[in-house]
Amino acid sequence: LVHLVESGGGSVQAGGSLRLSCDASEFTYCMAWIRQAPGKEYEGVANIEADGTANYEDSVKGRFTISKDNYKNTMTLQMSDLKPEDTAMYYCAAGSTYVCETRNYNAMDIWGKGTLVTVSS
Repeated sequence: LVHLVESGGGSVQAGGSLRLSCDASEFTYCMAWIRQAPGKEYEGVANIEADGTANYEDSVKGRFTISKDNYKNTMTLQMSDLKPEDTAMYYCAAGSTYVCETRNYNAMDIWGKGTLVTVSS
């Protein structure tokens, strides 16, 4: 069973940067960062496929970068130019090809417990 642990969350002012990490017992084909803002539904942020292909949701394009280290089994999310609307619990998740292809993040199989990101204006 894949085990995921997130770290790196915190509080930052608008315009600042944070780097999230996800330590994974192993990677699946599709790895992703998903967030949930207070009172809102889960929202996909970015995913990365087994070959390293990265995909981003429009709200974070140009500001966030997803990457993974296959030797260390670590996935990261570098977040820059953060905005108050980026405030959310950020989850690392693992799933199948289907999720990366369809971006149906609710279908992710394994989720971490999350790390909180708070951006103040």
